[in-house]
Amino acid sequence: GAEDLRQRKKQNCTETDKMAPDERNKENPNLGRSPKYVLFQRFAKLFFGCVAAITSGMMYAVYLSTYHERKFWFSSRQELEREITFQGDSAIYYSFYKELLKAPSFERGVYELTHNNKTVSLRTINAVQQMTLYPELIASVLYQASGSEEVIEPVYFYIGIVFGLQGIYMAALFVTSWGMSGTWLAGMLTRGWVIITDTTRIDHSIPLRENWALPYFACQVAALTGYLKNNINSSAERFCYLLVSASTYTFMMMWEYSHYLLFVQAVSLVLLDSFALVQTDKVHEVYKIYLFSLFLGYLLQFENPALLVSPLLSLVAALMLSKCLQVNMKKGTFISRMLKIMYFYLVFTITVTMNFLLKTFVPHKENEHVLKFLEVKFGLNTTKNFTVNWLLCQESLQTPSQDFFLRLTQSSLLPFYILVLIICLSSVTQVIFRRIGGEPLKEKVTLDDGRIGERPEIAYHVIHTILMGCLAMMLEGMKYLWTPYMCMLAAFGVCSPELWMTLFKWLRLRAVHPILLALILSMAVPSIIGFSLWKEYFPRIMTELSELQEFYDSDTVELMMWVKRQAPVAAVFAGSPQLMGMIKLCTGWMVTSLPLYDDVDLLQRNENVYQIYSKRSAEDIYKILTSYKATYLIIEDSVCNEVGSVKGCRVKDLLDIANGHV
Repeated sequence: GAEDLRQRKKQNCTETDKMAPDERNKENPNLGRSPKYVLFQRFAKLFFGCVAAITSGMMYAVYLSTYHERKFWFSSRQELEREITFQGDSAIYYSFYKELLKAPSFERGVYELTHNNKTVSLRTINAVQQMTLYPELIASVLYQASGSEEVIEPVYFYIGIVFGLQGIYMAALFVTSWGMSGTWLAGMLTRGWVIITDTTRIDHSIPLRENWALPYFACQVAALTGYLKNNINSSAERFCYLLVSASTYTFMMMWEYSHYLLFVQAVSLVLLDSFALVQTDKVHEVYKIYLFSLFLGYLLQFENPALLVSPLLSLVAALMLSKCLQVNMKKGTFISRMLKIMYFYLVFTITVTMNFLLKTFVPHKENEHVLKFLEVKFGLNTTKNFTVNWLLCQESLQTPSQDFFLRLTQSSLLPFYILVLIICLSSVTQVIFRRIGGEPLKEKVTLDDGRIGERPEIAYHVIHTILMGCLAMMLEGMKYLWTPYMCMLAAFGVCSPELWMTLFKWLRLRAVHPILLALILSMAVPSIIGFSLWKEYFPRIMTELSELQEFYDSDTVELMMWVKRQAPVAAVFAGSPQLMGMIKLCTGWMVTSLPLYDDVDLLQRNENVYQIYSKRSAEDIYKILTSYKATYLIIEDSVCNEVGSVKGCRVKDLLDIANGHV
């Protein structure tokens, strides 16, 4: 029996040796061709792919700009009417951009923002740190340094930068899907899905922090995708590493909540490394980038304590401390499996302990309302607190509506996303079990292998999109972070021959040559999807861009004109935070509160000023308003006669519950 077995093995090896040249020629058609031809082919592919990515980004930016013009009649409006389109918290950001341009010098403007006592009554705030005004600082410097004062109005320069960043966002998604699938077709399909689905809030409000920050995060994800690849050359790896470093730091400076999103990404990398799906050295280099970005951000954000007590810092520090235990954990033995469990426990324990210690010893403003919000959101507690219940009623903090999933299904995005996710997740799960069994990481995966889960960048995106999807299922606002990556992952999947080959390996397809069928489907399926999307949605998009929409708030315009003409310079206005933001932008007058939800004092001010709509006595209301030096009170019909879309979310009802009047 042993001799027969050796004979069969020898025979198989001989057959393999005979077939090897033919198989290599099939796998790599460039073999046998001159090096110059191969180099030219690669250069042409890279060049035209980059041109396609840049063109897609520019077209997307032009589309957003045209849609914004048609929606608000922006070019035909007066300055005041244009500013009214910046509603809510976005009005505050643009108001400080105006102040910077009006300052006698940039240095003086920055000083006035960091020692601002002309915005909120009885408070001096560091507006740059508290409101993350680095985008406005950059925009004002570029506007003045480029000599654009005589060429373009400040508002057009400002929104032009934001639209340009959205073009970079689109180009980064294009490059990510192209790099993962190997074809530009994936990038084109990504662009189509991004345009027709809920992927941005820029049509609601341009100056939002996320509109400035997320393009850099998309660039970081694109660079990280390339960096995690196994078969990348050293120069490309170095370029990707530098791009990850620069975009991570820039992203952290542009948005106060960026470190939470990076924490989710770090968790994805932890799981990726723990299951031996990626080279450990690369993951630890990314951890170092996180630490460097946090340290530099802390210094340049006026020693921002929020970065020191962030879960990202605690997690990365715990991972670096626990690194020594990861040695010999990935060999597949029983002891290594026990070490893996201990490693997870150790990382979790150190992370929680370190975060607790940092919050204990680092002076910071504890956002207790956030913890209470999460407790009530997940049904762990109930409360009568106005601020918590008011936050729960905000549209962006509620669970996504059924209409959202219906639109995703009608655009065919959701079905293909689920298909791609199931195939990739199943393949990654198989790879994890192989690692546990002791099989080493495969350096190069060929099309014939049918193992798409072996690729580290694919495993990363699978884990990352699942984590982001879980957050999007809980919070409506998170869908704008998740949906673009749904578009990218679904487009990559249907355009990837490897994904179809993985499916055919499971089905054990014999009738047709699987590689040929995979190549055909990777071109035919996205072409059919693209044609159906073009046929259904292109006429709608052209109609949107050709029709002028009516947006004119005459009451608000009249109010702002009255304030500018009649109110004294020392006046202080009280009212709803959304309206106060607009008054600050359009008139420059001082207000009692602002539409910012990460400051405990401002949230308390909002609740106190909202008492004008409650059943409390006139004496109580007078004491509240005079305590903030308010001289004018604005009462809104929209709040008095509010008909909330969500039951129990009227401001009057929330106040009566909090005050014990109901």
